[in-house]
Amino acid sequence: MTLTVWQFALAIGLPSAFTGGLVGLFFWRLQRKIEKRDAEAAAEAARREEREAQREEAREKNELNTIRAIGASIALGEATARAVQRIPDAHCNGDMHAALDYAQRVKHELKDFLTEQGVQAIYADPPVARKKSKK
Repeated sequence: MTLTVWQFALAIGLPSAFTGGLVGLFFWRLQRKIEKRDAEAAAEAARREEREAQREEAREKNELNTIRAIGASIALGEATARAVQRIPDAHCNGDMHAALDYAQRVKHELKDFLTEQGVQAIYADPPVARKKSKK
């Protein structure tokens, strides 16, 4: 039995084409799985980044509210001390005056510190972009 050139090429090429097709299909499916896994990982990273941004925003709001509460407490303490000082029968001792002076000094140190931090944040490299908060 003699094989013609076409028969010989078909006998060699058909199994190779079939095997090559299976290998191609295998790699195509593998590539799809990898792309799907990469897309899921990217989506999870984006969700994680969004949650972290929300946490950071909440931390900043908490810090701002804490600073405001400290300022309000100092203002209330000052107002109370001044009101008590005006009462003729209160007989304020040196402790009241010292506490009032201390509260004022701390208030100004806090204000100076926050001002310094604000200026540094404005001129930081790169500058921090801020959204305008709604009040």
